[in-house]
Amino acid sequence: MNTMQQIFRFAPSPNGALHLGHAFAAWQNMDAAARAGGTLLLRLEDIDTTRCTNALEAQMLEDLHWIGMRWRDPVRRQSDHFDDYLKALDQLRQLDLVYPAFLTRGEIRDAVRKKEASQQTWPRDPDGTPLYPGVERNLSTGAQQDLINTGRAFAWRLNTGKAIAHVGGALSWQETGQGPQGQSGTIAADPAAWGDVVIARKDIPTSYHLSVVVDDGIQGVSDVIRGHDLFAATSIHRLLQVILGLQAPLYCHHLLIGDSTGRKLSKSDRDTSIRSLRNAGLTPDDVRALCERSEKL
Repeated sequence: MNTMQQIFRFAPSPNGALHLGHAFAAWQNMDAAARAGGTLLLRLEDIDTTRCTNALEAQMLEDLHWIGMRWRDPVRRQSDHFDDYLKALDQLRQLDLVYPAFLTRGEIRDAVRKKEASQQTWPRDPDGTPLYPGVERNLSTGAQQDLINTGRAFAWRLNTGKAIAHVGGALSWQETGQGPQGQSGTIAADPAAWGDVVIARKDIPTSYHLSVVVDDGIQGVSDVIRGHDLFAATSIHRLLQVILGLQAPLYCHHLLIGDSTGRKLSKSDRDTSIRSLRNAGLTPDDVRALCERSEKL
């Protein structure tokens, strides 16, 4: 995607303390925007309004300022834009590409357990999660509405096979970084590997997959820089972008910062949080040096 000015974004979730991995990702975007003479945006992925709190957001913004991050206002808070995601969901519904799915996690686990007990393999997505059985996929609209009318909790899932058929052609993206196995250049997308992903929930009209592509489109993001853990998910994002008529950004995936054992950092790892490192007397330059050393491990 060629634009007059490149637009980058850093999009953390205010549901815990920022850690070294977040600082590393923020610097990756900051440095790229500076080199390109582009614009850096800050987006807060706070669709989980229970776990994402005002206090955690305030702490996150303070930590980002402390490491030297500056962005173009306004900050986009996803919780302020549910109407945007609802419009996209309605578009998918009108195309009959989503369906209400009612199985609980426990019911899915039971179905997987029964099949694997009979020495059969249950397909899993690139993250290792069992694919949704899709038992409601072929129900009539009336039968789906009858289930909705029961008041049971449900999620809107993408009928991925039907969505791929709707697009009708091969999908790919341009990778300027490297995937987990060194993939670069034109990457063939494989959305089928993800099965019928959650697009929205009964009480929240979106999910990560839907909101991220809608936001990137609305904000005119030209370059997405993010960790290896989201490399495979780009396949689903490309599928949704094409269906919704959204332009594809360039993608650049980078290494994840891990702990001393190589394990991916978590917001529960307080010893690697930016706040704890600040309290220990480290400077932003010290934290950046830690990130650079971890990147080389």
